[in-house]
Amino acid sequence: MNLLFSINQKFIPLWQQCMATILRHGGADRYDIYVLHSDLTGADAMQMRQILRPADRCTLVQVPDGLFEGFPESSRYPLQIYYRLAAPLLLPDTLGRVLYLDVDTVVLNSLEPLYTSDFAGSAFMACSHTTRFLDRINQVRLGLDEGVRYLNSGVLMLNLAELRRTLRLEDIRAYAEKYKKRLILPDQDILTALFGDRALVLDSRIYNMTDRLYIRCSATPSEKLSLDWVRRNTVVIHYLGKPKPWQKSYIGPLGVFYQEELALTGAEQNGEEA
Repeated sequence: MNLLFSINQKFIPLWQQCMATILRHGGADRYDIYVLHSDLTGADAMQMRQILRPADRCTLVQVPDGLFEGFPESSRYPLQIYYRLAAPLLLPDTLGRVLYLDVDTVVLNSLEPLYTSDFAGSAFMACSHTTRFLDRINQVRLGLDEGVRYLNSGVLMLNLAELRRTLRLEDIRAYAEKYKKRLILPDQDILTALFGDRALVLDSRIYNMTDRLYIRCSATPSEKLSLDWVRRNTVVIHYLGKPKPWQKSYIGPLGVFYQEELALTGAEQNGEEA
């Protein structure tokens, strides 16, 4: 299974925790991991590989200086958020598909059904957390065609072979420049605007569950989701926004899964029975 991440040095501990949950529950016998970056060192690579199994492989892919120079950035949204947009141009041509994950995710069940899914002609698969009303607002804000869903970029199943045919960095740069005053979540805005009409939208309850989505669904009489339902059915929990479950101010209902996985990681590192 090919996995993709985009991080800088300070996110290595979160990557390790995310990766630990993938190794525990993701279902693959081997992972080929690609990490897009601009500041990781050889020592960082050695540290990252220590948590992997002998069969797994981790390759650091350094993004060329200046590739995203001038793109909107902030302390919350560093330039690394754009790297995934250019992944088809940065990864080896031999790769046909790759699963991208943000590091503020926890994997609870097998990734195999997602990874082996038929793209059905789409360029990628992603989830949406917005209502029809917010979709319409985003369509106006970003100049989207009617009917295009606003996508979350935290979990992306990329059809690299298809994206390489049409993806142009010049188009990404031109859109970022044209709409820079309207961009709120820059990478997601650009992803949705340029590729949203070529996306296969997945069930967010399964592949991109968030605290807000869980609260909404658990309060809906027709769904009545429970934490037990999440434990049995959800594949990826995404702790988007702030605060995060590793911060003291966090009070979200899904934090229990992060704490459970953290405890399992600690037990494994200490050589204890999980």
